[in-house]
Amino acid sequence: MLSGSEGPSQVELEEWNSQLQEMGQQYQALMQDLLAKMAPDEAADTIHNDMRDAFQAGAESLMRNPQLVWQTQARLLQDQWQLWQNALQAASGEPVDPLVAPRRGDRRFNDEAWTSDPYYQGIMQQYLLFSRLVEELIERLEGLPEQQQRNLAFYARQLVNAMAPTNFISTNPEVMRRTMETNGQNLVDGLTRLRQDLSNSADGLNVSMTDRSAFGVGENIAVTPGHVVYENELIQLLQYTPTTETVFKTPLLVVPPWINKYYILDLRQDNSMVKWLVDQGHTVFLISWRNPGPDQRDLTWADYMQLGPISAMEAIEQACGEKSVNLLSYCVGGTLTASTVAYLTSTRRGRKVRSVTYMATLQDFRDPGEIGVLLSEPVLAGIEARLEKDGYLDGRSMAYTFNLLRENDLFWSFFVSNYLKGENPAPFDLLYWNTDGTNLPAATHGWYLRHMYLENRLVQPGGIELDGVKIDLRKISTPSYFISTRDDHIAKWNSTYYGALLPKGPTTFVLGGSGHIAGIVNPPYKNKYGYWTNSELPDSHDEWLAGAEAQEGSWWPHWQQWMTEGGYADTEKMVPSRQPGEGELPLLEEAPGRYVRTTIPEVLGEVPPKE
Repeated sequence: MLSGSEGPSQVELEEWNSQLQEMGQQYQALMQDLLAKMAPDEAADTIHNDMRDAFQAGAESLMRNPQLVWQTQARLLQDQWQLWQNALQAASGEPVDPLVAPRRGDRRFNDEAWTSDPYYQGIMQQYLLFSRLVEELIERLEGLPEQQQRNLAFYARQLVNAMAPTNFISTNPEVMRRTMETNGQNLVDGLTRLRQDLSNSADGLNVSMTDRSAFGVGENIAVTPGHVVYENELIQLLQYTPTTETVFKTPLLVVPPWINKYYILDLRQDNSMVKWLVDQGHTVFLISWRNPGPDQRDLTWADYMQLGPISAMEAIEQACGEKSVNLLSYCVGGTLTASTVAYLTSTRRGRKVRSVTYMATLQDFRDPGEIGVLLSEPVLAGIEARLEKDGYLDGRSMAYTFNLLRENDLFWSFFVSNYLKGENPAPFDLLYWNTDGTNLPAATHGWYLRHMYLENRLVQPGGIELDGVKIDLRKISTPSYFISTRDDHIAKWNSTYYGALLPKGPTTFVLGGSGHIAGIVNPPYKNKYGYWTNSELPDSHDEWLAGAEAQEGSWWPHWQQWMTEGGYADTEKMVPSRQPGEGELPLLEEAPGRYVRTTIPEVLGEVPPKE
C-alpha cells in the first residue's frame, strides 16, 4: 500500500473504503447470525456456572494465602522490569536473549517477526510470561479439591490461549502483512467463511479444517472393495473382498466407534488397516453404524450391543458358517465390545468369541482425561436435560468439545488461517473424517456418560446390567489383546492399562507411540512411532512401563503374530477365500454402504439427502 514516504493513492483509498464497507456489512450479518444462535441452553449454562465456580474457588484460595499473593505480584513486577530493561537494550542495538521462549511444538510464533521485530517480540514475551504465571499460580493453589483444581487449570488455559496475540489482527504479523497486501480482502473473505462455518455449527464454532470438496466417501476414501451383506436399523455389516487365495478359518469382526465414522480405519489404501487385515488373510467383517437422529432417541447401550456385535456375529455365521469370531474393537466400540463379551460370558455364550482386541479403549474410567472437566454432576445434568429435549446429541457439538482438548492445534490455528488470513483450508483426508461426525442417541449417550465416565461402573462386578443380565469383566476368559497409545488424550493409557488387569483369561498389553489416531492407524511400511511390550502385568501402569521393552515400527505385525501364535488365526486350518455373497446372505449394496455416507445435516433435515 505504502511506497517509501508516499501516502496512499486515491485509487487505494477508494479500494480500502469499499473493503471497510463490505466488512461492516459482513460484521452486521455475523452479529445477526450469532444472535439467532443464542437461545437459552441448559447444558451450556451448567458449564458456564462450573467455570464461574472454579474461578471463584481459585480466587478464594489465593486470598487465603497472602504469601502466594505477594510472591505472584513480586514475580510479575520482576518480569515486567526485566522485559523493560531488555527492550531498552534492544533499542540501543545491544543483543538481548529473550526472557522466555515458546514451548517446543508451539507453532503459533513460528513467523520470523516474533523474534526479529522488537514490537512483536515484546508482545510475544509479555504474553508467554503471563501464560506461565497463570499456570504456575494455579499449580500452587492450596485447599482445592483435585477435580476443581483440574477444572480451573483447564478453563484458565482456554481463556489464556484465546487471548494469544496470534488470534488478533493487529498483533499478528502474518495477518497484518496479508491485510496490507490484499487491501483487507483477506478479512472480507474470512468473515464470509466464518458465517458459513457458523451456519454449519451446533454449539460453539466448528471451524473448517479441510477442503471438503476434495473427498468423497467411497470415491477416494473408504474404498477397500466389499459389500454390505446385512443391515438392521442400527448397523450395516460390511464383508470385504479377499485378496488372498486362502484365509483363516475364524472370521474377524471389526467394531469401530460410533462417535465419528468407521473409515478412520480405511482412509487411503496405503494406510488402511482394513486393507492390511484383508491382505494378511483375514475374512474381514466390519460394522458401519447408522448416523442417528431424533427417531433413534430411545436406543440403549443394550440395543447397541444386541443390534451391533451380537447381530453381526449371527449374520457372520450365516455368511460363512462359522459359530465363533475374533473381535477387533476401537475406542467406545471397544467399551461396547467388553460389555458384549462379558454379557456373552454371563449367558454361557463366551465361546462365540475366540479372541478380543481392544484398541485405545477405556474400560476403567478412573482418569478420563480433560474431557472429565465437562462431565461433573451439574454439567452432566445439563447435558441430560438437553438430550431429553432433543433426543440426540449433535455430533458437531461433540467435535467442538474434542477440538477444545487440543485448542491451539485444532481450533485457534484454523481460526487464524481461515478467518484472519482468509486462506482456504488444504485438503487432508484425516481432517475430512474429523469433521464428518455422527449424532449420538439420547438414551445411549446419557447412560454412557453417567454409568461409565461419572460413576465408573463397568469395572464394578455387577455394576452394569444389560437386558436383565449383570455383567462382570473379571469373569471373561477370552484371550485379550490391549493396545493403547502413550500420548492419547481421549483414552489415556494410565486408565486403559487397568482394563487389562480385569479379565481372568490370558491378556497381552502393548503401548504404542503417538496418540489416539496416529498411534493406532500406524501401517508397517512407515516404520514410525514404535511400541513397548512387557510379558508381565504388574499392578500399576508405571511398573509396567518400567519393565517394558521398546520395539521399532508398527504394532500391527506384533498383533498378527499374537493372533497366529495363539491359534486364534490358525495357520494350520486355512480355508479357501470367501467371497461376499457366497453364503446365505445376499449382497445388498457395494461398500462402503449408505449408512456411512449419511451426514448430520441430512439426518436433521437441514439439507436434502443425496441421491
